[in-house]
Amino acid sequence: MKYSTLIALSIFLFLMTACSSYKQIPYLQKSEDTDEKFQSQVPNLYKVKIMPDDLLTIVVSSSVPELAAPFNLMVPTPSSASNSSTSSGNLYTYLVDAQGYIHFPILGKMKLGGLTKGEAEYAIKQRLTSYLNEEPIVDIRIVNYKITVTGEVTNPNRFTIPNEKINILEALAMAGDMTIYGRRDNVQIFRKDMHGKDEIIEVNLNDAELLLSPHYYLQQNDILYVTPNKTKAKNAGVSTSTTIWISVTSILVSLTSLLVNILK
Repeated sequence: MKYSTLIALSIFLFLMTACSSYKQIPYLQKSEDTDEKFQSQVPNLYKVKIMPDDLLTIVVSSSVPELAAPFNLMVPTPSSASNSSTSSGNLYTYLVDAQGYIHFPILGKMKLGGLTKGEAEYAIKQRLTSYLNEEPIVDIRIVNYKITVTGEVTNPNRFTIPNEKINILEALAMAGDMTIYGRRDNVQIFRKDMHGKDEIIEVNLNDAELLLSPHYYLQQNDILYVTPNKTKAKNAGVSTSTTIWISVTSILVSLTSLLVNILK
């Protein structure tokens, strides 16, 4: 009877442990009031902001292309430089300095850092109106929009994001998703703000309310770090200690063999 009770208790504890472990795996698990929070949320449309060290291309379009041409700087390629009859080349890239400024043709020094792309485009339009006698079309692109995914993921890497918008789940998918050793409840985002100050943000991927978080979308140059769980730490410890014991044992065997040969 006691033996049967012990077996039943062991099975119960095993099932409880398995259920507990499983709950730590799925992403975006709902709580009782999750649906209510989703229904009452205000749509949070992500808008990328221009940051120091961003590289920008800026294209100005007008109904009179000749008037817009001075504001569209080009960097000649070797082929276009050898052909004087063409002015083609690559678009010039503007580096946003530490204070958030760029130097724009004719308009001079302009502060774009901290503005959304839409706000920056509007600011340039307003300045150009007096030169073009109309409101031009201004298109700004961030050409070095990159994020890094590292830690317990299948393929840690740095990724260029051409559409300048990526959320945490998309970033993990690009890195081949988390390994089984990654902690879903403690993923960290390393980020620099407009003033160069470092910030560490912790997010819980098990919680569906992450979708409502302002940190759900990553900013340029963010580092997404997946921390290892206790199992990985234990395995690392076992691996290290095992290696040490094998080395010690090998040395002792060699010494013993040497002594036996000497004492013969």
